[in-house]
Amino acid sequence: MNLSRRLLILATTGALAGAVQAQTTQGVSDNEIVIGTHIDLSGPAAPGMPMLRNGMQLRIDELNAAGGVHGRKIRLIVEDNGSQPQLAVRAVQKLIKSDGVFAIVNPFGSGPNAATVKLANDAGVMVFAPWGASGIIQKVSGNSPLLFTTVMNYDTTTASALTWAVNNWKTQKVGVIYQEGPFGDLVRGGITQALKGGGFTVAAEAAYKVGDIDFSSQVAKMKAANVDLIVAGTVVRETLGVMSEVKKLNWSQVKVLTTIPGRSSIVARLGKDSVEGLYGIGGWKLHDADSTDPVAKKFMTDFKAKFNLDADENAANAYSYTSWFIAGLQAAGRNLTSAGMAKSMAGVTHQDFTTFNRQSFTNNHVGPELVSIDQIKGGKWVQVAAPGSK
Repeated sequence: MNLSRRLLILATTGALAGAVQAQTTQGVSDNEIVIGTHIDLSGPAAPGMPMLRNGMQLRIDELNAAGGVHGRKIRLIVEDNGSQPQLAVRAVQKLIKSDGVFAIVNPFGSGPNAATVKLANDAGVMVFAPWGASGIIQKVSGNSPLLFTTVMNYDTTTASALTWAVNNWKTQKVGVIYQEGPFGDLVRGGITQALKGGGFTVAAEAAYKVGDIDFSSQVAKMKAANVDLIVAGTVVRETLGVMSEVKKLNWSQVKVLTTIPGRSSIVARLGKDSVEGLYGIGGWKLHDADSTDPVAKKFMTDFKAKFNLDADENAANAYSYTSWFIAGLQAAGRNLTSAGMAKSMAGVTHQDFTTFNRQSFTNNHVGPELVSIDQIKGGKWVQVAAPGSK
């Protein structure tokens, strides 16, 4: 057999293998669907992971108790990624090759997801609701049809919120404190989008590195520039650090607006007086023990009874995204394949106690991206502007 003929056969065989792989029923048996996730069980975000894991498990247990989906119950396998891409790669390899999961749901971390999403999708494994920078994860995947992102983009949401702030607060001089790397790049990209509308200038910028705990120099730079609004591209600990420095300076004239990752109930609970008055960009509803939403109250009551923990928005979102995934399984029918479910998922809408509106997937990303502006008052986040406000 000549070389050309052999290469043609190999290429054809490879193409057929790829087609079979894309239609995989891995993880699906007569009575069970095996899914996996990788989250930070040993790294810097570990304290918050019980909420995410337990939120998923509660929804799965509810489904299984009701008989499952099309006669199949779901089994969840959880692996540790330590917030490290290299650990995430090993975790995903195990989930795919050893555990034979059908899908990876609610995996945590921008870096870990960026490092693993293509690996999973190329193996025909769906990745649903990765927690992290959706735009980056989508790009790394090559816009795979097996990837569905539910976290709102940090650039577009920052742009929407900043435009509202400029219009309503008459902001003129903006300062930006951002994390070095992809997250900070997205925040700054959103500010660039908002700049196109005019009406303000970026008077000062200051970066910080992951792991930094001292933000005195960054806030001092904002003060020297006499900004009237600080956009803080920060997560939990960094948001607390920025607000602590603002309070130390008795700088009551400046407003601080944190991006989606920093608008967290943990910030309000841990920061106490130091975060009073902080503004945040909200992409989902927050509920606490005195919520008047009956579905939210039931979720929190059930979560407390099962895990002896008070559910936060991370638990609620993990529960919500798992519900959306289950709805996709139901829509796909009994003859379940990853490609078939991906096709069905495009038509599955979602709305519950965490969402501002009915959501669907456009190009496999959640939409519409509506955000609210909230402020910490009396130790709780209170909505200042409803989603879609001008």
